[in-house]
Amino acid sequence: MVPRETDTMDILITGANRGIGKALFKACARRPNHTVIAGVRDPDSESSQALHSVTFGQGSRAILVKIDSASEADFPAAVETLRSQHGIEKLDLVIANAGISKYFGKATETPAQQMLDHFTINAVGPLLLFQATASLLSASLTPKFVAISSGAGSIAGIDKLPIENTAYGSSKTALNFITRRIHFENPHLIAFPINPGWLQTDLGNHAAQSSGLSEAPVAVEDGVNGILNVVDKATREKTSGRFWSWDEQELQW
Repeated sequence: MVPRETDTMDILITGANRGIGKALFKACARRPNHTVIAGVRDPDSESSQALHSVTFGQGSRAILVKIDSASEADFPAAVETLRSQHGIEKLDLVIANAGISKYFGKATETPAQQMLDHFTINAVGPLLLFQATASLLSASLTPKFVAISSGAGSIAGIDKLPIENTAYGSSKTALNFITRRIHFENPHLIAFPINPGWLQTDLGNHAAQSSGLSEAPVAVEDGVNGILNVVDKATREKTSGRFWSWDEQELQW
């Protein structure tokens, strides 16, 4: 499909009914002329249906599609649904946000199943998401694929984060590699991982409490505004293929 200019910005966000994903969804929905697509495990759930009631900018709308990151079949099925039932012909921005962090422990005691679970959702899921949406991204004039990563995925910064997160951290490191690989293989695309900050979501606060803190240090709104600021200004030349943080700082791999 030949890329073409349209008046509507079409965005897909996975894990959009809670935490960072929900905050990103709400922020994008407030903008005018945006079609914001929520990829969620259960579109009929109360938390998913509530997305229809957020504040929308003029000409903006919501679409819900089923994407369970543990289901390989969900990704192409969701794209087919977007094409056939909702008339989506392009995607300008895909945010791979869905992720898990459900185990903390030393490398010597981390169960294999925890490694597999974290890699399936946090690394393989975003890869399958890109594979399914690649054709729709190629139909955009300025396509962007953004992976919500973590400072825990920085090998260079592992000594600065005193958390026993072998499963989670290594899965985010794998996500960083995959996203950088996508950058090099797709010269038309802006692709990069971004650290959202240690946000005060359920996930972030749980990790903070596991480290002896009362809550995570960064407000959700601050982190999300920072993420979208980086995304809005992102270019192939200056942003793509690098590891960024919500506060516009480039991170070491």
